[in-house]
Amino acid sequence: MTRICKDGFEREFIREEREMYGIAYTQNILSGRWKYLILWFLKTKERRYSEIKAFLGDISQGSLTKQLRELEKDGLINRKVYPEVPPRVEYSLTSKGVSFMPIIDLMEELGKKFGEQPE
Repeated sequence: MTRICKDGFEREFIREEREMYGIAYTQNILSGRWKYLILWFLKTKERRYSEIKAFLGDISQGSLTKQLRELEKDGLINRKVYPEVPPRVEYSLTSKGVSFMPIIDLMEELGKKFGEQPE
């Protein structure tokens, strides 16, 4: 197995282990405690930073900023800054982000099916 780093995957791994690479790529894109929930929260409409922060609750500002930057860098979300004072920033899914929704939806269904049931 190849090592995943900030520069991505080794070309040889991509070429020789194509099926495994697909899984590793997806896992690498979605790695991070909050990314799944951020994508799920953005699936119906664009959201402001403060809405995402309120939805996630106890996430630190630094962690949220890091997760949003990584999702943007990986092409899953758009970040739109409006020229206002104070600046208004909204996040939305890209077409690539929308293509990840079946994975997120399946995770939601599996959690409902196999997760703890409310009393």
